Amino acid sequence: MTTSAEHDTTTQTFSRRAVVLAAVVALVLGVAGTLLAVRATSSTSVPDFGADAGFARDMQTHHRQAVEMGFLIRDRSTDPTVRTLAYDIITSQQQQAGQMYGWLVQWGLPQTAPAAPMAWVGGEHSAHVEAGEPMQGMASAEQLDTLREASGVDADRIFLRLMIEHHRGGVVMAEAALADATTDEVLSLAGAIERAQAAEITLMEEMLRERE
Repeated sequence: MTTSAEHDTTTQTFSRRAVVLAAVVALVLGVAGTLLAVRATSSTSVPDFGADAGFARDMQTHHRQAVEMGFLIRDRSTDPTVRTLAYDIITSQQQQAGQMYGWLVQWGLPQTAPAAPMAWVGGEHSAHVEAGEPMQGMASAEQLDTLREASGVDADRIFLRLMIEHHRGGVVMAEAALADATTDEVLSLAGAIERAQAAEITLMEEMLRERE
């Protein structure tokens, strides 16, 4: 039987988590609104193999997997907090991926390039990987299969672990873009991703601890 003290503690924990999640959602939505005002740079000033184009291509790929994992957990979880987080990831990262696709179109550049993923990163921020290797934070096919086969709280734990690592990789990419990109739109979006995903990492770490 649940005591009054246990009930109050559970209520406070849920309320705190809901407030934090709401703050993260507000941050992402506020950032999205700001980004809509940033106009894409002229195509004549964006090189095909620079940090701006490389970030726009690689982060689209990174975001697509986050969206995939968001849909997977949405259909497998019964936890309202996890489902809300998944919905936020799906909507925000689909919108951002669409922005980056549009930039490449406006810049007159292809959506893909022959260079290896993250080849645009250099110097002290280098996160270069060899051709054919995954970008930082990307889940393997086997890990995605494990998530597909799970349900309930087991699926929640797997999703949170995978998404924490995925976001950490996203932050690395954003920091590299902030160091090397030159266009206002990429700098704005990279800063937004760094802030939002860092906040979501903190939130997901707390959520995972509560479900272990």
